[in-house]
Amino acid sequence: MYAFAYERPTTLADAIKQLAGGGQALAGGQTLLASMKQRLASPEKLVDLGRVAELNGVCQDGQSLVIGATTRHADVAENALVRQHIPALAELAGQIGDKQVRAMGTLGGSVANNDPAACYPSAVLALGATVITHQRKIAADDFFTGMYSTALQEGEVITSIAFPIPQ
Repeated sequence: MYAFAYERPTTLADAIKQLAGGGQALAGGQTLLASMKQRLASPEKLVDLGRVAELNGVCQDGQSLVIGATTRHADVAENALVRQHIPALAELAGQIGDKQVRAMGTLGGSVANNDPAACYPSAVLALGATVITHQRKIAADDFFTGMYSTALQEGEVITSIAFPIPQ
């Protein structure tokens, strides 16, 4: 590894400020940290979103389940609303990696990195979900642009993903 600045904001507003000018968002780190260790990524500043409470959790909003970007895989797998309304998504989350990965990895990080080995991007596409950032809402079909590539702009933060509840 190499030297980099490390920030831990507690609000979304602070995170956005700290990301301005080239900071890299860090969610669970399951893809980003491995990329950094292999020197495939070399951000000068990491902004850890783990303490931003407004990015975490699951709620029902009308006919959608809205899952916060920093909600961990294990929490998606065990959440009563997800298990009730989209049990396949709960099952998917419960099978990601191993126990340690499920305890640290996040929905938003998985989607933001669009790692072809990740499970969530296919679920987001298959369920017709909407990726919500602090600036806009992006339909799944428009969000993923290629391997490791998305429609996210520099400094844009995924805040949640809205999954339509299947009939």
